[in-house]
Amino acid sequence: MSRIANNPITLPAGVNIDIKQQAVHVKGPKGELNYRLQSDINLNLQDNVLTVKSSDASNDAMAGTTRAIVNNMCIGVSTGFQKKLQLVGVGYRAQAKGNDLTLTLGFSHPVVFKIPTGISIETPSQTEIVVNGVDKQLVGEVASKIRQYRPPEPYKGKGVRYSDEHVVRKEAKKK
Repeated sequence: MSRIANNPITLPAGVNIDIKQQAVHVKGPKGELNYRLQSDINLNLQDNVLTVKSSDASNDAMAGTTRAIVNNMCIGVSTGFQKKLQLVGVGYRAQAKGNDLTLTLGFSHPVVFKIPTGISIETPSQTEIVVNGVDKQLVGEVASKIRQYRPPEPYKGKGVRYSDEHVVRKEAKKK
């Protein structure tokens, strides 16, 4: 059995989980999420404690993956997930307006990013972007797509970076 799948999931307060055959529906104060289980993975709910078991020993890795996904769903609908990005560079700015995030990243034109449903983006200042949502995978994917427009470069450190990211700087060419 997977070591990760052996850990039970304790449901946070206010989170309801509904398991019907191979479909899992998690509902909480922040929203709701759905997940489709593989055929040989079983979920058991007893006294707000959820356990994951696999009926086939060859699929233990999927049991651990399923446990991690369902745990992230429970955390997401109760507290949510957040990624912070920073813009580093002269004239680099971000502005969230409606369903669009407008980025000025040194190109000849502003970059307009369409915010997907289920995600909220805030710009506390012109050089900070905060991505919020209930789905951990979607929050990370949106933050990664924004970062891909101008990843940090190693010589001056300019670009879009995660707030906890450390950019290794290179020394400039010497004569």
